[in-house]
Amino acid sequence: MDVLGIDEITYGADDLAACKTFFGDWGLQLKDESEAALVFETLNGCRVIVRRSDDPALPAAIEAGPTLREVVWGVSSAEVIERFTERLRALPGFVLAGERVGCTDPNGLAVRFQVSRKHDVEVECAQMNTWNEKPRLNQRSPAYERATPIEVGHVVFFVRDVAACEAFYCEHFGFVPSDRYPGRGAFLRCADVGGHHDLFLLQTPDPKAGLNHVAFTVRDIHEVFGGGMHMARQGWDTQLGPGRHPISSAYFWYFRNPAGGLIEYYSDEDQLDEHWEAREFEPGPTVFAEWAIEGGLDGNTRRQRNAKGPDGKFLTDKPKN
Repeated sequence: MDVLGIDEITYGADDLAACKTFFGDWGLQLKDESEAALVFETLNGCRVIVRRSDDPALPAAIEAGPTLREVVWGVSSAEVIERFTERLRALPGFVLAGERVGCTDPNGLAVRFQVSRKHDVEVECAQMNTWNEKPRLNQRSPAYERATPIEVGHVVFFVRDVAACEAFYCEHFGFVPSDRYPGRGAFLRCADVGGHHDLFLLQTPDPKAGLNHVAFTVRDIHEVFGGGMHMARQGWDTQLGPGRHPISSAYFWYFRNPAGGLIEYYSDEDQLDEHWEAREFEPGPTVFAEWAIEGGLDGNTRRQRNAKGPDGKFLTDKPKN
């Protein structure tokens, strides 16, 4: 397996103070701070960097305003870097800097590769009791007050040419299609064995380049809820969620991100191997979400935003006349 997943992402943003608060609330650990940049990490060492949009050190933006400027993919060994270096020399935007090699993808995004710096982590996760299997005995499932993301699980971009972008990642770096919206979208994973997608490419009817969202993996559905309600309590705006994606089976909650695009908590995506055959779907609301809550949940009442909470200690309590 050559590419292991996302190792680092870099945003170009206008309001670093807001981004510092946002990513802190999101559950990332602030590792370094300067006037030029903020550096955060997930539990497994995946880095999230925020720099000022006008920083000349940043690669060119694929769209106006705050957005993702660079994706660094982690690979399994230095030998892979050597092979990729020879492969990338003839591609647009080729760079070889220190331990990284990179180029520009057909959508204009700066793509880099390095030997992965992430580390394995062990976290306690909820077990799910089903009709057939009941592994959770004499214990309750957890309830989280907030989330602590494990890693950056996938990125999603609007692209001008989905076929060209899919071919770029599959032919040069060994990405594998998981599912498709024919002519409109491609779900790609880094290798045969892995989660449903590490990269999703989406071509709208009026093709454009841009960031749709960055997704952070959390340990289970309960952490999706706990993290989302903490963000709601802190005043951040839900775009959609919580909900569940039928295509990948993952539970999700999307928020608007001051660093650009949307940001997602997710868990419980499908795991695939070489026997999986990519499917084709017609885009539509019921394909995108089995269920979803518009505007999110209120972190205090635990109910849909702007819905009235209960007055008594129990739902059955009735107000006295």
